[in-house]
Amino acid sequence: MHDDRRLIEGRLGRVLDRIKPAVYPESTPMRVSIWEAPGEPVPVAEGIAAPRTPTAPGTPWGAPWGTSWLTVEGTVPPEWAGRTVEAIIDLGFDANQTGFQCEGLVYRPDGTPVKGLHPRNQWVRIAAPARGGEQVLFHVEAASNPIIPFFGPTGLGDLATAGSGPQYRLGRMDLVVFDDDVWQLVQDLEVLGELMHEMPEDPARRYDIVRAIERALDAIDLQNVNAGAAAARACLTEVLARPAVPSAHLISAVGHAHIDTAWLWPLRETVRKVARTTANMTALLDAEPDFIYTMSQAAQYDFLKQHRPEVYALVKEAVADGRFVPAGGMWVESDTNMPGSEAMARQFVHGKRFFLEEFGVENDEAWLPDTFGFAAGLPQIIKAAGSKWLLTQKISWSQTNTFPHHTFLWEGIDGTRIFTHFPPVDTYNCSMQGREIAHAAKNFKEKGRANRSLAPTGWGDGGGGTTREMIARAARLRDLEGSPKVTWERPADFFAAAEAEYANPAVWVGELYLELHRATLTSQAKTKQGNRRSEHLLREAELWAATAAVRTDFEYPVADLDRLWKTVLLHQFHDILPGSSIAWVHREAEATYARVAAELSAIIERAQWALGGERSGSHVFNPAPHTWRGVPAGGAGPVVPGRGATVTERPDGGFVLANDRTRVEVDARGLVVSVYDLGQRRETLPPGAAANLLQLHQDYPNSWDAWDVDQFYRNTVTDLTEVDFLVAESGATTDVSLRIGRSFGSSAVEQVLTLRPDTGALEIATTVDWHETEKFLKLAFPLDIHADRYASETQFGHLYRPTHTNTSWEYAKFEACNHRFIHLAEPGWGVALVNDSTYGHDLTRAVRPDGGTTITVRASLLRAPRFPDPQTDHGAHHFRHALLPGASITDAVRSGYRINLPPVTPGVAEPVAPLFTVDNDDVVTSAVKLAEDGSGDVVIRLYEAGGGRATALLTPDFGYTGYRRCDLLERALPEENVTESAEEGIRLRLRPFQLVTLRFTR
Repeated sequence: MHDDRRLIEGRLGRVLDRIKPAVYPESTPMRVSIWEAPGEPVPVAEGIAAPRTPTAPGTPWGAPWGTSWLTVEGTVPPEWAGRTVEAIIDLGFDANQTGFQCEGLVYRPDGTPVKGLHPRNQWVRIAAPARGGEQVLFHVEAASNPIIPFFGPTGLGDLATAGSGPQYRLGRMDLVVFDDDVWQLVQDLEVLGELMHEMPEDPARRYDIVRAIERALDAIDLQNVNAGAAAARACLTEVLARPAVPSAHLISAVGHAHIDTAWLWPLRETVRKVARTTANMTALLDAEPDFIYTMSQAAQYDFLKQHRPEVYALVKEAVADGRFVPAGGMWVESDTNMPGSEAMARQFVHGKRFFLEEFGVENDEAWLPDTFGFAAGLPQIIKAAGSKWLLTQKISWSQTNTFPHHTFLWEGIDGTRIFTHFPPVDTYNCSMQGREIAHAAKNFKEKGRANRSLAPTGWGDGGGGTTREMIARAARLRDLEGSPKVTWERPADFFAAAEAEYANPAVWVGELYLELHRATLTSQAKTKQGNRRSEHLLREAELWAATAAVRTDFEYPVADLDRLWKTVLLHQFHDILPGSSIAWVHREAEATYARVAAELSAIIERAQWALGGERSGSHVFNPAPHTWRGVPAGGAGPVVPGRGATVTERPDGGFVLANDRTRVEVDARGLVVSVYDLGQRRETLPPGAAANLLQLHQDYPNSWDAWDVDQFYRNTVTDLTEVDFLVAESGATTDVSLRIGRSFGSSAVEQVLTLRPDTGALEIATTVDWHETEKFLKLAFPLDIHADRYASETQFGHLYRPTHTNTSWEYAKFEACNHRFIHLAEPGWGVALVNDSTYGHDLTRAVRPDGGTTITVRASLLRAPRFPDPQTDHGAHHFRHALLPGASITDAVRSGYRINLPPVTPGVAEPVAPLFTVDNDDVVTSAVKLAEDGSGDVVIRLYEAGGGRATALLTPDFGYTGYRRCDLLERALPEENVTESAEEGIRLRLRPFQLVTLRFTR
């Protein structure tokens, strides 16, 4: 028989273009009127009541970021009685821009939400069957969000620069007859056509499908498609009825719309995106009994609760029915690399608590499909929050190495293992296309050991979620020969089944590093600094407020702290904290962080005054977890004076800073040429090297400007060695400093190098007035040290990365994340670089002609990408770093906290005893607070920070009747061999990096 498959396949594509318009065989136009709201969006009642002006399809509308209220009206023709009638409301959509353009939310005249309008979801069901003469009237809140062009500078990302020209033209506004037979035929043909294309050439199944499609196409009169649709469908019945083979891959589909909490739109627009999508999905749940929809991010539910209660009521009802599933148990789908220990814990605390209080739902899974890599401390946090599973997809974006698993156990720094799944469909916006489903089965790496995967299904962002077409496709793929089996399923049901079928999963140890988007550790420095400062202010506010509440009649501000934590957690979303959002988002974030700082500073000040009197004494507060110059951790006391430091001139230019621990030489260029550890008689820098060296690179990645830095940026570098001024400064204090000025391009830098009497650390304060474009600024420290690995602080501990590039996995980590410190060590001697607000760094290793090893650590300071914010990082920035020669890991931990939690001066009149003391510096206090339930119980969270086993005596200094070990939500846990009562307090026995939360009843 002659092979005419290609002919039939080509015919199918063309005939479908003729069949699809017949889904709506009859139409009648509706009347349209419009009101453009001035300024920001208005309440629903105001929008519905506003006066309208008649308009028509083809009319331009919508300034950038504007809101227009449309009213559409029509009458169902009498001859349509008994038929299915819908409204088509096209705001000017482009079907290829599903989440990045105009959107609408349809309301009835009484303000009841109906559903969202999106590029691939423009219909509103009127009636089935309809009544002839029925009057139709809807109001549409239409948002004219501009389409942000990718990878080019644009003013559309900020209201101040976006202009006022209309962005869209109104499209079709009709009442239509919906022909279900034709619509079902389209789904049949598309599913079979896509399946056929994914099958091998030879099997008989592919020929059977070709012939069935040929018969179906023959049954259609292209001049009267509607008349032949049922007959055409009958030709496909047999091939659609054949069941899948018993070994077919099992796909758990879950309805989903990944909605970035901010990205190419501001936070206020996310409120409306969530409202449109959830209105869509609750309507779809009513119409499709097998459908399951899931939504993560407690903050987005809270958006609805606070701003769109009419939509939230629909969501609550659907959640109660069990088919609208809150997922993930986090406040937002946050970045996980940069949030600090407590912040990462509080993402789960606030997310899980919201779901428990609002819905009675507790999540066992963390849901982070789009986050840019995962810190090695996260498994312990997930477990401590009472969860046990993780889903993500983003690691499939890695550029260099293919991750070897889709289902596996992920082991964190403390040994905690979390059952983890990466959907092999390789998208969190699955649309149930044949190529996606086939790819999931072919790509799945656990074949022979496991046989199921998950597919998050629906258009994300402003795409409106799952469509009825996706549900129709899934129904046909439930049990179809040649295809994986698709079933709608809750995430928890998928994970339970996947865990049950895979008894001994492979194990991945350490961070889940994304080999992409590395520049998100640096872009938008002020957002990152605002986050770091807010995290530490929150720690202080809880500490001093709890201490004051126990010691005095101070009222613990639980509601204010709850609100401020949620604000900070919101801004840790994975396109805000990483610096990959439009200018509007980061401009607002900077203002928000300023307000947060002011509120927290006021709480801290009130609590400290309650504890020690107004600021008029010599007792300073120490908010860090280690004693400093005689001032107890978490208390206030007098400072033990240091011996002082000196500054002298070098014979050949420059200066020498010295105290009894360290001698630092700075040459005439303002570069550090020697850091000598006096105690160990050891030079920190390699021969002839210079540290505190600012280096400037060209930075123009191949794509994803704000997200990416490509390795070729290292090919060219400019060392900034020209000096404008170099001045020694020493005043009434025992500190000595040098002030250095430089200028380059359109920018200027001023640095202050300080040596204090109480530490061997060289402190470096850097102020940059930055006005560069597509440049990358680094601060370099070459070190004379031989080490094959180095430590970077992460949540509740640190992880090690290699200093070499033996493999492609190591080679790919050319930019990585640290929190407060980086530490390198040889046996008996180490060095640390600590910081107050930077995260990105790189490290290179070389062997010198003298045989010694030079390892250069560089802190990433600033970038200047042009997309999506063309003015990224322009302006003034302030950074603080410190280099510690002779440092142990414990020294690095202590100094990292010190630079981020400096002592509070001036002091108060009275000393303040801390609520707790800990006698081992490796056991670090992460939080001291009052319990969230208002009981007055005192909660302390501690962790082992050195990476070894530790014992410590924890001594509470307040009356208590008992204590118990708790999870992060402060719920009692079964006892482990972690604590035992001692006469002086409580003896702790901790594993490396072990986290423990204790709750004391007063």
